[in-house]
Amino acid sequence: MRLLIVEDHAPLVASLFAYFEARGAQLDAAPDGVVGLHLAVTQPFDAIVLDWMLPRMEGPQVLRTLREHGIDTPVLMLTARDQLPDKLTGFRAGADDYLTKPFDLEELELRLLALVTRARGRSARRVLEVGDLRLDLATLDVHRADRRLHLFPASRKLLQVMMQASPAAVSRHQLEYALWGDEPPDGDMLRSHIYELRRSVDGGQAVKLIHTIPRVGYRIAVERAADAPAQ
Repeated sequence: MRLLIVEDHAPLVASLFAYFEARGAQLDAAPDGVVGLHLAVTQPFDAIVLDWMLPRMEGPQVLRTLREHGIDTPVLMLTARDQLPDKLTGFRAGADDYLTKPFDLEELELRLLALVTRARGRSARRVLEVGDLRLDLATLDVHRADRRLHLFPASRKLLQVMMQASPAAVSRHQLEYALWGDEPPDGDMLRSHIYELRRSVDGGQAVKLIHTIPRVGYRIAVERAADAPAQ
């Protein structure tokens, strides 16, 4: 199990690392919401332990931003707030579970294992489909009709974000954030990645699925030729 701990209280982080590493888990930590958000978007985790009160960006905002960008990693909110309105705020932001401080480490472990088990079962059954394009979220295999596509990791990430949003458009900012967080590289690297994705998905195909939405971004959808935007 790979966990991300987004928590600014160093002694608690040390305690969590000692407990979970002794049980074979791999952990990463972020001391504030901005770093936590970047790690959660750019790296795969089985679950995230997210504190409410964080420097730079509070937990609920981190969580809302994650969900807006299509990141469905299970998140357990960790906080001293124990009133029902606070819990409702956490769940409405997209939390999967909620544990108040102080807490027992064994209870936290059991809750995380339950979240991870449920998420893995859900992922095993999840296949995104747009027309004859399929992305299996469990295996990350991509097929167009009967042909398997071999994508670079960045291309596959862009494809997942767009397929999860389909048929809606995804802004350039959302796609850049999915790849690089708050630190996109200089130059228009996104255009290069979209070009590679188009070459793999639409190359040689009569029906084009990836469409440019001028001044907005891109979307993936099956469209009639008369309605399709410029490529």
